[in-house]
Amino acid sequence: MQVEAIVQDQPLAGRREWIGLCVLSVACLIYSMDLSVLFLAMPAIVADLDPSASELLWINDIYGFMVAGFLVTMGTLGDRIGRRRVLLIGASAFGVASALAAFSSTAQQLIMARALLGIAGATFAPSTLSLVVNLFSNENERHRAIGIWGGAFALGGLVGPLIGGALLQYFHWGSVFLINIPVMLALLVVAPFLLPEYRNEGGEKLDLLSVALSLGTVLPIIYGFKHMAADGFAPRQLVAIAAGLLVGVLFVRRQKGLAHPLIDLRLFRIPAFTASLIVNLAGMFFVFGVFLFQNLFLQLVLGLSPLEAAVWSVPSALVFTVMSFQAYRFTSRLGPVRTVLFGLLVYTIGVSAMAFAAYAESLVGVLTASMLVGLGFVPVVLTTTGLIVGTAPPEQAGSASAISETSAEFGGALGVAILGSLGTLVYRMTMDGVDLSGLNAAQQLAVSSTLAGAVETAKAMGDTAPAWLDVARSGFSLGFAACCALAAVTLLGLAALAHRIYSSAHIEEKAAMPH
Repeated sequence: MQVEAIVQDQPLAGRREWIGLCVLSVACLIYSMDLSVLFLAMPAIVADLDPSASELLWINDIYGFMVAGFLVTMGTLGDRIGRRRVLLIGASAFGVASALAAFSSTAQQLIMARALLGIAGATFAPSTLSLVVNLFSNENERHRAIGIWGGAFALGGLVGPLIGGALLQYFHWGSVFLINIPVMLALLVVAPFLLPEYRNEGGEKLDLLSVALSLGTVLPIIYGFKHMAADGFAPRQLVAIAAGLLVGVLFVRRQKGLAHPLIDLRLFRIPAFTASLIVNLAGMFFVFGVFLFQNLFLQLVLGLSPLEAAVWSVPSALVFTVMSFQAYRFTSRLGPVRTVLFGLLVYTIGVSAMAFAAYAESLVGVLTASMLVGLGFVPVVLTTTGLIVGTAPPEQAGSASAISETSAEFGGALGVAILGSLGTLVYRMTMDGVDLSGLNAAQQLAVSSTLAGAVETAKAMGDTAPAWLDVARSGFSLGFAACCALAAVTLLGLAALAHRIYSSAHIEEKAAMPH
């Protein structure tokens, strides 16, 4: 039977399914907004709650840590007791936690509320994605639905700062949390009527020890890499990563011995599943690292203010958002495999152009390359996300969705930490031997360590820019270019690997079959 005929035989979704997708997308948008809106509220929170340095760090980080830690548990729980049920429980908890966060009177209360928000938020990505996959049996419609689902996350990151900024202009900082409540209430009202329930009827209860081991694996590793990116290499970060890896070994051993594991390791024996997971992780790895450099480049190398940098970055953000909604057109026309491979090539061209533009310190070049990256990256990540869930057994869609989202979290954290460290190494090698004789020891250390330290030291010295500042900016740009070049080479190799695996797995034909 031809692939086209199979696709045509799959039933089309009705109004109920599309309205259900809209409801799920709005929930994802709110979840995504909560990842970005807090940064704008931090000055007001600091003025009101007066947190210590450690408390401030945890206010920022605890949400992301809890989301990453509980994704696998919530995805598997959805497979066991029902994906709609887990989503509704998560929405209820998200609304309650939002109210607790909004009315927190101490830093400790806000940290606890943000932790609960993260645990509740961990239900959204795996539950909504697996429900989307189950709602749409037609392959073309499913790719479009996944694109809209991914677009909601992108749109949340884009409009979150705008909505948050407007609220903070006129209202108390707690308002950025209170806007979650009406959306969660609407979800609780309409979801039972619009979203059918899906579960694995043969599933057993969760193994609580596996849950604990999964948390003990994910949380220390994410913590270690995120703080390595922020603070540089330090023993405590390496200890945290090593501890997470050790617990991970115990987690894998336990899964092998369970009849109903938290993660069925047999999923990784499916070549297309594993290949898609690797491509997805690598995509997140490089895009997070590249855009970390881009934001610093605009401000520290080109001298733009934070607002100016944000305005100049709007075109690339729009490309990411629009492509999220339109990527399904490429997948429908080219098929999932060719979409991934073509996207990887465009992604490679984008980061290659970024390498040249960074080395030349060109604003237009970097922003143009950023848009090219978005054109390639978005179809790759959305299509591989669909393949990860689509190649897994239907009863494990929630678990597969959670694995996909967890790999994305790992990819982003690893990209920021490892590429950031590589860029720092290139910068320090460039500054080695530069004449800093006019500075005291503390200033010399600051200038030779990071470009941010060099810029701040130059500002403190007065209006005349010292000669070493140009060298520092060139060193940062060279590190940026080196990371982009590494990305280009790796993505090309990844495209070759993916082509080989997908071809042997005959993924084009399998992807067209009803799920």
